Amino acid sequence: MNKDNISALVTALAVISLIIGFGIYFNFYGNASHSYLQQQQLEKSVDQSITKKGDILTVSLNKTAFVSIDKSGFLKAPDLTGIDYYINTMNNQPIKLSDLKGKVVLLDFWTYTCINCIRTIPYLNDWYARYADQGFVIVGVHSPEFDFEKDPKNVQNAVNKFDISYPVVLDSEHKTWDAFNNNYWPRHYLIDTQGYIRDDHIGEGGYNETEKTIQTLLAEKATLEGKTEISFNLSKSNLENVTANSLTYVDPNQRISPEIYLGYSSARSSLGNTEGFHPDQQVDYKIKLNNTQIQPNLVYLNGTWKNNADNIELVSNAGKIILTYYAKSINVVASGKGQQIKISEDNKFANNTSNNAIDIDKEAKVIVDNQRLYNIGLYDDYEPRSIVMDIKGKGLQIYTFTFG
Repeated sequence: MNKDNISALVTALAVISLIIGFGIYFNFYGNASHSYLQQQQLEKSVDQSITKKGDILTVSLNKTAFVSIDKSGFLKAPDLTGIDYYINTMNNQPIKLSDLKGKVVLLDFWTYTCINCIRTIPYLNDWYARYADQGFVIVGVHSPEFDFEKDPKNVQNAVNKFDISYPVVLDSEHKTWDAFNNNYWPRHYLIDTQGYIRDDHIGEGGYNETEKTIQTLLAEKATLEGKTEISFNLSKSNLENVTANSLTYVDPNQRISPEIYLGYSSARSSLGNTEGFHPDQQVDYKIKLNNTQIQPNLVYLNGTWKNNADNIELVSNAGKIILTYYAKSINVVASGKGQQIKISEDNKFANNTSNNAIDIDKEAKVIVDNQRLYNIGLYDDYEPRSIVMDIKGKGLQIYTFTFG
């Protein structure tokens, strides 16, 4: 996701992503082309020095290749600033990047309701498990999109849910975000042992390339420590759950609906209802169309809803949402205190379909009892579907729909 409502990068065609990535990379580094070529040549040198036996990958270290690299074109990473809470640090005490000098650091900007961020977490967990004992550290910089994501308890619950064991720092006022001139979720920076940023990646994907850079920077670390070789155990993997029918997998070559914001300040398109948005007002919405007139990727509301800046809030005791979308999975970021949503798709209740959604119970209901992302649709294919959400309980707030 993008703070300025630009999320198409994540699902762009590979060739477009490559062009955009090069542009961002070249804009980021002071002497971009020279720095980029040096990094590529170094990774090529590491490739040529690899021997593999079973799951063990060994790199024979060429000292000349590592010590001759000119780092004047790379930027030094600014330190963490404005952090107001620490998770998974020793006794939850503050940490700084300067404290981690001598280690290879992956700094990951994320927020816990961002589906794009959620899909990267298995890979981050995998790298941390595989390389932490060789001087590799991940620091998750949690920079919230919504106000409720500033709550340390909510972030702690998410860290537990996603089995994150690396340090996470709460950048609730975006001070570190601003220091890095960041504008995207997720975004990671790979920082070498001397504090130079050696890789800058936006969005999902590119996992093999990122891992290669991690290995290269760890090989550089070992070389500077006087070692002649370094080995990596590739059997340390926890990615068996990233399968085609899981929430953490997405095929960017498929037709997938764009994220839909329901707060008037962030909405990229109007509602399907003719009433439209009315900032800070309560509106009685009515669905006046039949199913054949419902347009895809537009949210249709029924009931009385208040238009808030970053969400819509149910004011009446009951309401309805209809949405036609293209995706394998559909998620809703919502906040509530026990409100119920009955889910049906294509005129069938979810418990009578092939829907394997994580947050739907056996009665096809979702209980919204927290402030988080709820998975309400999970299928094996990317066919178009129409979802109907029958809601009971006023006070429910809905922020976004996201897809995968």
